[in-house]
Amino acid sequence: MKFKYIFLAFIGFFIFSCGQKKSTEGQTLRIGVSMLSLQNEFVLNVSQSLEKYAKENKVELIVVDAERSSLKQIEQVENFINQQVDAIILNPCEFEASSPAIIKAKKAGIPIVNVNSSTKEKPDAFVGSDDKESAKLAIEFIAKKLNGKGNIVIIQGYLGQAAQIDRDLGAKDALKKYPNLKVLATQTGEWDRAKAMSLMENWIQLHGKNIQAVFAHNDEMGLGAAQALMDKNLKSSTIVVSVDGIADARKAVKAKKLDATILQDAENQGKNAIQLAIQLAKKQKPKNADILIPFQVEN
Repeated sequence: MKFKYIFLAFIGFFIFSCGQKKSTEGQTLRIGVSMLSLQNEFVLNVSQSLEKYAKENKVELIVVDAERSSLKQIEQVENFINQQVDAIILNPCEFEASSPAIIKAKKAGIPIVNVNSSTKEKPDAFVGSDDKESAKLAIEFIAKKLNGKGNIVIIQGYLGQAAQIDRDLGAKDALKKYPNLKVLATQTGEWDRAKAMSLMENWIQLHGKNIQAVFAHNDEMGLGAAQALMDKNLKSSTIVVSVDGIADARKAVKAKKLDATILQDAENQGKNAIQLAIQLAKKQKPKNADILIPFQVEN
C-alpha cells in the first residue's frame, strides 16, 4: 500500500512537471527595450522597426525612453531585471556610462543585445553599422566635390556616445589622405537641429565664405546647418553632408538643400536585434552575434 502511494505521487509529480514545462514553453516572450531618445527621428525609426518585428514574432515589447540619460538607462535595465524579462535590447546613451547596464543584465542571467550603438562592456550580441565607415564616406564625398582642397567644419554628435566617438575617429582617419582639407572648427550640436543651426550661424559670423563644406554627424544637425547657410545665401557655395538617411534628409537631398546623406538602415537594425534577442532568450546560439549593416551614400 505504501508503494502504491509512492507510485501515485511520482506519477502526479511527473504529470505536473510536464504540464509546467509545456506552460513555460508556450509563454509569450517579453523583451525590454531602452532607447537613447525617442525625440531623435532615426532612433524612433529603429524603435518602430523593433515594434514591427516583435509583433510579427508575437513577442511582447516593453519600450522605454532613456531621454539621453545613461543613469536613467541603467535604472530602466534594473527595472527590466526586476520584471524578469526574457531579454533586453539596449540602444546605449553613452559608450562608457551605459556599460553598467550590460554588467547588471549579465549578472542577472538575462541576455542583452545592443542596437545601433555600442558600449565599452561587450553585450551578448550587437546590431548596427560601422560609424567610422559613415564618416569616411562623408569625407570622401566632400573631398571629391572639392577636389581635395578647402575648408570644412565638423558638427559632432552628443559627446561620449559611441556614434560620436567613432564618426569623429573615422573623419580624422579619412582626412589624413587629404592634407589640403583644413578643419576650421569642430563642436558638438548634440544631435539637435536647432543647436546645430545656432552653431552654424556662429561659424558663419566667424568664417563667412571661408567654409566650403560641412560634415554633420547626423541628419538633424546637417539640416540645421544647411538652413543656417540658406538663410545667409551661402548654401550654393557650401557642401553639406550628414549621416542617417532620415526622411527629411532624403527629401532635402532631392530638393538640393542637402548634398548627401549617408544612409543607415534602421529597418534592418531593428529586425536583426529582435531576431537575436529571441534566439538568445530561447538559449539558442546565433550564427552571427555581431551584425554590421553597411552604409550607403545617397546624393
